[in-house]
Amino acid sequence: VSAPALSACRLTLAGVMDAEGRVDESRLRGHIFRNGVTPSERGLAWRFLFGMYPCSSTALERSFLQEQLLVRYRVMKKKWQQFLPSTVRLQLNGTDELFAAVRYFDEREAQTLQEAQDQSEEVKDRLAFLELQAQILFERVKFDLEELREAIRIIDKDVPRTNRDLSYYREEGLGNLLVLRNILITYAAFHPVGYAQGMNDLCSRFLEVLDCEVDTFWSFSCYMEKFSRDFMADGLHRKILEAALLKELDPPLYAHLVRDNMERFTFCHWLLLGFQREFKHSDALRLFEILSCDHLELISQKVDRARYQERLDQKHTDFTFELFICAAVLLDNRESLLHCRDDVQLIQFTSLQGRLDLNSTLKKAESHFYNYCKRCAWDYMNGHRRANSIKDEDFFYQLRSLFI
Repeated sequence: VSAPALSACRLTLAGVMDAEGRVDESRLRGHIFRNGVTPSERGLAWRFLFGMYPCSSTALERSFLQEQLLVRYRVMKKKWQQFLPSTVRLQLNGTDELFAAVRYFDEREAQTLQEAQDQSEEVKDRLAFLELQAQILFERVKFDLEELREAIRIIDKDVPRTNRDLSYYREEGLGNLLVLRNILITYAAFHPVGYAQGMNDLCSRFLEVLDCEVDTFWSFSCYMEKFSRDFMADGLHRKILEAALLKELDPPLYAHLVRDNMERFTFCHWLLLGFQREFKHSDALRLFEILSCDHLELISQKVDRARYQERLDQKHTDFTFELFICAAVLLDNRESLLHCRDDVQLIQFTSLQGRLDLNSTLKKAESHFYNYCKRCAWDYMNGHRRANSIKDEDFFYQLRSLFI
């Protein structure tokens, strides 16, 4: 197991983890939403947040889980490399930067191999048994070699384009580009959705935070279980349909965008990449974990006791908090948008490139979310009052508590 992974097993999350290492999931998600996590906590928090570690697991159980995940990933990676040996190495295009990346990567691989050879016989025997189990598990997996070759071709174009302004990919960090490549190819080989452009940027975010090839693969895979549809043919179309939230919040602005046939561009790339480029990098990471914690969506289920869920079940159940982030940005720039007359002007507007302020955007999004829920609740209560219904003030107390 790599050093970052082992150290992650030993870290604790103050206030949400008990003495044996079990995590209170609800408290963790609430903490992330309200306060965020420090850079030193982030790696461990993400392993729980994205499902690599079960929140009910103890620190001891996670050390054994870590070995199992390590061996399974190695077997998966080795399997596609055996089927397509010519693709194991990145095809260099002659740039000094990529040659350096390969050199740093090879040096790291040699060090990892040496560390494996230095392990005790007990550890080697345990890993050998786990490897046999993994080989049996993946024995029947069949690849569509042409599809996989095409995925690797696209990955080899995308990986060198990954954000090189990050210190994580500078100097010796160039070797991380090859780590990212291995993760993406292994994911494409073993998942039906394969690879689509943009996944490299999302996966890069996990690799930077977790700093571990194995943990990045499993955490990214867990994330994609929920969001892989966004990268399929109908994914962007579904995102476009969700622009109907803007119709609820600002009908005139929505009518303007629809009239000029521009609404299809508004949300797509912001949502697909999790606002990766619209905020400065540290804020983009914080927003990504806030949106991923699903705090408002999960807690709003409790507000069902206030009898407004039936109203929401009929309409707009897909209005997640990330859409209110989009709406906050759009409404904050309402006048500029109303002056957009074609797709080119709108694309120029949506290319914000690190210009947004996260705290201000979050406050506005929370306000829109609160007002929207409040309006839905009033609609329901006014039309469906019953003698045994919960008092209005009880409902609004619960609603306000989402943001405290």
